[in-house]
Amino acid sequence: MERPNGTSAVYRYAVGLMSGTSVDGIDAAVVAIRGELDGSEKPEVQLVAYENTSYPDQVRAEIFAMFDPRQATIDRVSRLNVWLGELFAQAALAVIRKAGLTPGDIAWIGSHGQTIYHAPDAGSEDGLDLRYTVQIGEGAVIAARTGIPCVSDFRVADMAVGGQGAPLVPYTEYLLYREEKRTLLLQNIGGIGNMTVLPQNCRPDEVYAFDTGPGNVLIDGVVTRLTKGAATMDVGGSLARRGQVHAGLLEELKREPYYQQPIPKSTGRELFSASYMDRLLEDQARYGLSAEDLVATVTRLTAWTIGEGYRRFVRAQHAADVLIVGGGGSYNPVLMSKLQDEMNAMGVAVMTQEDLGFHSDAKEAVAFALLAGCTLDGVPNNLPRVTGAAHPVVMGKISYSPPERE
Repeated sequence: MERPNGTSAVYRYAVGLMSGTSVDGIDAAVVAIRGELDGSEKPEVQLVAYENTSYPDQVRAEIFAMFDPRQATIDRVSRLNVWLGELFAQAALAVIRKAGLTPGDIAWIGSHGQTIYHAPDAGSEDGLDLRYTVQIGEGAVIAARTGIPCVSDFRVADMAVGGQGAPLVPYTEYLLYREEKRTLLLQNIGGIGNMTVLPQNCRPDEVYAFDTGPGNVLIDGVVTRLTKGAATMDVGGSLARRGQVHAGLLEELKREPYYQQPIPKSTGRELFSASYMDRLLEDQARYGLSAEDLVATVTRLTAWTIGEGYRRFVRAQHAADVLIVGGGGSYNPVLMSKLQDEMNAMGVAVMTQEDLGFHSDAKEAVAFALLAGCTLDGVPNNLPRVTGAAHPVVMGKISYSPPERE
């Protein structure tokens, strides 16, 4: 095949699908990949098309209900698993059309699915250490509707060998971003924030990463509560900009034990849950804060958690040159301003994916396209130092749907 720019070279088209903690919709990306994915060289990866498909209100409400284990009955989870598989398949076909391609042009689909529960820390049962996680959006349905092999359910293979099952994107960041002369930090600000550390001229086993804490989850959560659902995010940081950070509440929130927990570590809505939002609204009443003040305070906290993650776990070993920010939080100018204050004070420049010519929203969808390629090629695609796994594994479950025989 020819590459998209018309020059002759072997490349493969793939689709990546992602739905994150913020439940903003399904991110779908078509990428063209040239080169191996085993880390022996930097592959050439071009973003061909990207599209975000918002969830219908009924589906989004059902996903949020499934975050509550009391509501997540087996019948509702199973039904939503298939329902999301149908929607993910539709998103894949739509982005393929946008790219001017057909399903027959696509070698594979990689789908992260939608996490509804993540419990990475071992719990003992009958002498066994049990780690578990649930991502829904049935890969078999995606494969059946598209006719394209689909790789899904990545996290469990890492957790089966003692890992946290997260973060998973760092392997792809190593493939695409590593540099010989600069130490880079890659910070995703989705629902949860996570940081990847790429020391200069690093090997795969020198990369490390961890969840810094809340990304947009607290900001979105309090905005949704305060507006009774009329708004689900602080668009452009407009509320935070009009508020004042409450120093006392900020100091209380900084004492969350997760921030001091050693790495490797990961977190999610299990910690920053509906009950956490309840407490924030109680704090608002206790201190007599306006809505704007509360949003400003959790926005400042989010920036602090990223700076604190760097101070506590990275700076002494690998003083960084640049922090590169992606995810929805990179579009919040107030959050970005507070993050620049945090990082610039430690001599670290702050840039966005767009500053480098990439696409913040597409980054994780692209990552799962690459991770799925590793799965199909038999290439280990976790980083044990990042997740805490005992050894490298090939993550992902493969669903095929071959054409019907005549």
